[in-house]
Amino acid sequence: MRSILCLFLMFFCWVSAFAQQKTYCNPMNLDYGYCPIPNFATWGKHRTTADPVIVNYKGDFYLFSTNQTGYWWSHDLSDWHFVSRHFLEESVVKQIDNKWDDLCAPAAWVQGDSLCVFGSTYSSLFPIWVSTHPKENQWSKAVEHFEIGGWDPAFFVDDNGKLYMYNGSSNQYPLYGIELDRKTFRPIGTRKELLLLDDEKIGWHRFGEHMDNTFLKPFIEGAWMTKHHGKYYLQWGGPGTEFSHYGDGVAIGNSPLGFFEHQSLPLSMKAGGFARGAGHGATFQDNSGDYWHVSSMSINVKNNFERRIGVWPAGFDKDDVMYCNTAFGDYPHYLPANGEKSGKFTGWMLLNYNKPVQVSSTLGAFYANQAVDESMKTYWSAATGNKGEWIMSDLGDIDTVNALQINYADQDAEFMGKQLGIYHQYQVFYSTDGKSWKMLIDKSKNTKDVPHDYVELASPVKARFLKMVNIHMPTGKFALSGFRAFGLGSGNKPKPVEQFIVLRSDQTDRRNGWLKWKPVDNAYAYNIYIGTSPDKLYNCVMVYSVNEYYYPGMDSRKPYYFAIEAINENGCSEWVKGEAL
Repeated sequence: MRSILCLFLMFFCWVSAFAQQKTYCNPMNLDYGYCPIPNFATWGKHRTTADPVIVNYKGDFYLFSTNQTGYWWSHDLSDWHFVSRHFLEESVVKQIDNKWDDLCAPAAWVQGDSLCVFGSTYSSLFPIWVSTHPKENQWSKAVEHFEIGGWDPAFFVDDNGKLYMYNGSSNQYPLYGIELDRKTFRPIGTRKELLLLDDEKIGWHRFGEHMDNTFLKPFIEGAWMTKHHGKYYLQWGGPGTEFSHYGDGVAIGNSPLGFFEHQSLPLSMKAGGFARGAGHGATFQDNSGDYWHVSSMSINVKNNFERRIGVWPAGFDKDDVMYCNTAFGDYPHYLPANGEKSGKFTGWMLLNYNKPVQVSSTLGAFYANQAVDESMKTYWSAATGNKGEWIMSDLGDIDTVNALQINYADQDAEFMGKQLGIYHQYQVFYSTDGKSWKMLIDKSKNTKDVPHDYVELASPVKARFLKMVNIHMPTGKFALSGFRAFGLGSGNKPKPVEQFIVLRSDQTDRRNGWLKWKPVDNAYAYNIYIGTSPDKLYNCVMVYSVNEYYYPGMDSRKPYYFAIEAINENGCSEWVKGEAL
């Protein structure tokens, strides 16, 4: 009897854990600081951060990124807690005439029983900070001055205990690596040149938004190291943080200081969709040992460094090829858990892309439809930030709604630098007929700063209309870059794509390809999967409302393989494959 009871309790706990498994949606919903540099705000004050690193320390996740005067920690990658701290001391700021608000492109790593942090610099004045109680903001200095410094640094402790630093951010110079004494942090030998870009052969290394406006050489920056099955995977960001195709590459070697050989495909690529870019990041493991990759996402409207953060499932396949899955990368995914769906796409589709919108008011040319056009670069703004301003989205049919993501835009924001104690308040109502309304989300008493608020509903609802009413804005107008509803429609999935044509230039530049296909009548978007092997299509680009894609990112020396699926509110079609040999 006792055995049966134990089995029942185990089954109940497993079912409960799986039922409670949370989801998330990029970009990450963090209380991002506002632009810390005055001359970066001439086109409008705005939120920004980039260059993230997440490390798993004692079972919790710690996130550091550029110019935040502090850091976040979380137990589940969803609920993040900010710890306010100035890592740059006033005496150091004065000596170097620092124009940054705090650490830029910081490094974070676990060494022994300590969490360590260091910021980008070529000055000899910056300390290396260590903590065994980072939640309590208790830090001390491992060394007063890390003399050799390094811009965009990353530190790596090998299995044998040896410590290495990687650094570099340039469109002229390579990434560097050096061994350090793990007790004194003094260099052992000199820096070694490790890796340069190969843009003449590998197309996505090229500089430019569409990789054809190449007035500058491409940048290589943001090093990170991961070891797997005895191989060393040197990761780097490029070719420019302001571009949608900003991504992380990976080069593989047999020792921590090389030789490294480029993998032709980007490790992380997020060139399409609502929130674009997946560069200058870090790879880490959750408490189940599964890999994740975090990196910068681009907005690039108010200035080139207007950015956010995204996180995606990653890993290694049976052949030790490193990959990062950004397919549906700004749709809801499962967070780390013991359930088998951890890190995977929920299957909840976008329900209101380019659907009818009504609003309480409009400021200038910030039109209502720009809240549902699947571009974080555009947004709707109400005429004020007053209580009572509203937006209503018509899904076009009665659909099943599982989650909402509310992305605020920075219109007429007044803040500079990191802000504490600010908050958003709002309510969302739903209706099947546009006349009778019920409360869906009540955040009228919210006390958190939620610039990209993602709300997974406790229970799905049937709705055609969704109405969001503003109660309080922390600053500026009530403005949204994305009012996004996720779930499943009541119709049929799209049919597979027909006449999928892949063309590759033979006479001019084999880095360039052009993909075209017959439009699918009831599809609002398409996923294009890309790889250098037919069974390893690890890169993905989502395109909306078009039936062609110019892809100039190929390695001129290799064949490429593609697949395409059509997408609508009800799901995805089967893949149709093509190739460029």
